Amino acid sequence: MIKLEAIVQPAKFESVKQALIEIGVEGMTASEVRGHGRQKGHTETYRGHEYSVDLLPKVKVEIVMEEKLVDKAVDAITKAAATGKIGDGKIFLSKIEEVIRIRNQDRGVAAL
Repeated sequence: MIKLEAIVQPAKFESVKQALIEIGVEGMTASEVRGHGRQKGHTETYRGHEYSVDLLPKVKVEIVMEEKLVDKAVDAITKAAATGKIGDGKIFLSKIEEVIRIRNQDRGVAAL
């Protein structure tokens, strides 16, 4: 199983959510991201561009999924979230050893 974390612009969240539902994602966690991506020592710029508060905040979408869905999910998020401008976001992937649903102790794919 894989944990996917995507950081996207709030205006793109509904598009991302709908794209994920369309590929079969049944559940996700969404939360607000606080902070910013300015480079250390560059208080007025963001990666060489003038800093804008419009780059903040972001929404973080977290999903644990079977490995076979990862490529579809990455493609769906990229297509739904991309504006071609700075601050579009990032996707992080990490392996998950085990998932356990607390309510009924289902494990693995059954817990998703």
